[in-house]
Amino acid sequence: MWWFQEGLCILPVALVLWTTATFIFDYITAVVLRHVDPLVPYISDTGTVAPERCVFGIMLDMSAFLGVATVYVRYKQVQALTDEEESKLHKLNILGLVLGWTSSFGMCIVANFQKTTLFFMHLVGATLTLGVGALYILVQTLVSLYMQPHVHGKSIFWVRLSIGVWTFASIISMFVSSVIMYSSLPGVDVAHKLHWIPGETGYIPHIISTISEWSLALSFVSFFLTYIRDFQKITLRAEADLRSNHMYDSPHYRITTPLNQSVTSPLLAGGI
Repeated sequence: MWWFQEGLCILPVALVLWTTATFIFDYITAVVLRHVDPLVPYISDTGTVAPERCVFGIMLDMSAFLGVATVYVRYKQVQALTDEEESKLHKLNILGLVLGWTSSFGMCIVANFQKTTLFFMHLVGATLTLGVGALYILVQTLVSLYMQPHVHGKSIFWVRLSIGVWTFASIISMFVSSVIMYSSLPGVDVAHKLHWIPGETGYIPHIISTISEWSLALSFVSFFLTYIRDFQKITLRAEADLRSNHMYDSPHYRITTPLNQSVTSPLLAGGI
């Protein structure tokens, strides 16, 4: 059995690889077609113009689905490892589930509402994805703090804390530089500005903002990499409970064959 077949670690692995491939593919396509500048464009700019925006939407929707699944498995794992009297951990775990799913939903909004089409909705999606996602990282870091040393060692907590600091530093840098950029370009439709000339007004804060956004995306990817070892130690199973031994609507139909009350099978087969 390969390492990625152990437990459910295929979920964070697939999430990280698929999301990274989404960013790289769209960047290469947008640069080759000269829709954006090669030097650190906004991630959203690489998925603004057809045809790359079509692929960007599909691939990012799949990342959102993988995010929902990964967040849910993390929630079930913490729930199983937490005693009933640990109310603080239970509350943080539920909060993490809500924040994680909200962030994934924001990713769908970003994928389907391009900034040049509906900028306000795109901004809402970005806030949910990045802002709420940062809060998810914070909550999971606190969960790791309260779960050590009886569940895992201190090293994983320090790794997640470092990534959390990296995430919030990137958010602050992106926010401040974006405010400076927009304030220095009054009357300019920045949302539709896909090409920048070095030395023009607002260029430096623009570059700082885009670098911060890519840094932020990389911090999110790095955080989910910390789930791989944990997910090797958990599996989920789907159980089918049969309420009848036939599919007819008529109550007069009967089959005397003994009814198999339930069927249990792995949610994700180990042979994938």
